[in-house]
Amino acid sequence: MEIKRGGSRPSGKGPSDWFTGTVRIDPLFSAPAPARVGGACVTFEPSARTAWHTHPLGQTLIVTAGFGLAQREGGPIEQIRPGDVVWFAPGEKHWHGASPTTAMTHIAIQESLDGKAVDWMEHVTDAQYAGRAEPHSDL
Repeated sequence: MEIKRGGSRPSGKGPSDWFTGTVRIDPLFSAPAPARVGGACVTFEPSARTAWHTHPLGQTLIVTAGFGLAQREGGPIEQIRPGDVVWFAPGEKHWHGASPTTAMTHIAIQESLDGKAVDWMEHVTDAQYAGRAEPHSDL
């Protein structure tokens, strides 16, 4: 048995390569091998969000506070609230974050495959976040 005491691991800032806006990441657990599950508590300030990304074995979000948004590629932007549990299938391109006016906190749980839990992609644009179609470029 191992107990990780609350407050024993420092909070971190969400890197700008992977997030837009102010994001705090509080690590919760990373199970030792052969287990491969990890989890963190992530707080997004209003309008903050992840970049587009996928998880090789999927991801579960448990919303604990505030009001947020989530979207899978090709789908509508969905509202998420405390008590909601969101599942993204393996390889499903998606993003998630706070609403424009309210912060949101969720617990994120995902497993690693060959040591990798996430593949980060391009940032979600302001137009995508607002639910507006992006202008098409033929360049």
